[in-house]
Amino acid sequence: MSDYNFSIEAKNLNKKYNKKKGVDINALIDLNINIPRGSIYGLLGPNGAGKSTFINILGSLVIKDSGKVKICGIDIDGDAKKSRKKIGIVPQELNIDPFFTPIELLELQAGLYGVRKKDRKSEEILSKVGLLEQKNAYARTLSGGMRRRLLVAKALVHNPEIIILDEPTAGVDVELRKNLWNYVKDLNNKGTTICLTTHYLEEAENLCDHITIINKGKILKSDTKENILNLIGKKTVSFALDKKIQIPHNLNRYNPVIDNNKLLVNYDKNITQLKEIIEILNKNNISFYEINTYESDLEDVFINLIKNHDT
Repeated sequence: MSDYNFSIEAKNLNKKYNKKKGVDINALIDLNINIPRGSIYGLLGPNGAGKSTFINILGSLVIKDSGKVKICGIDIDGDAKKSRKKIGIVPQELNIDPFFTPIELLELQAGLYGVRKKDRKSEEILSKVGLLEQKNAYARTLSGGMRRRLLVAKALVHNPEIIILDEPTAGVDVELRKNLWNYVKDLNNKGTTICLTTHYLEEAENLCDHITIINKGKILKSDTKENILNLIGKKTVSFALDKKIQIPHNLNRYNPVIDNNKLLVNYDKNITQLKEIIEILNKNNISFYEINTYESDLEDVFINLIKNHDT
């Protein structure tokens, strides 16, 4: 095995698109990303953030203006062919030839990557993505979800060390999304590094170890998922009350609200402990029979960072 700690390394990466009317668009601005080997890494950002530009540079579909990129320790400028063999890219677009069957498409893709016939695992891959029964059906007859799975299968034919998923579950139903998540986790457990861009924050929260949030070509935050979730320590606690109450004055700093016999209190877990709030209730003889807490999620963090960046 090669000796490298990061599956993908990007240093001071820049890309500018020349638009008409003399207005240039900076798609990437001094981007620095290190994707740890064996991780599931999420790239989050709104439309136009630069996610797809970054992926297209990795796949040599877009030429960077400046900066260094290494894939599995291989500089893409030094050996583009070798670096491309290390990655499998699942694009957003359902770009599948409608007149080929899934088995034909996988065999063709394997041939393009120089995989010898005896080393090909086309049927095994189709089985893993749940398309073995459709292996001889024309691609044009497949549903949108099946075509999405076929794109994943195509990216796996050369047994790449890294899979890059660009919005893998866009427009896919909930059940298929969960199936794809399980398959991604399974690939990762076998040692494959996964890099995914997604609009579904639930997807990133469910899958990723590390997350980078980008907007307008710049990194807003890059850290482990746990550290990013801890950025916003908001918690809401709900107390089911025995009877109607007057809200005590010393609870006002927690923005209390009474809704349907429930007292809702918001606090920052980095500053306040729940027991402090319970003590206030006890001192004011406020009794409750049920308590539930809710934490801020990745969506809160994402919206907060984007909002602060745009202002």
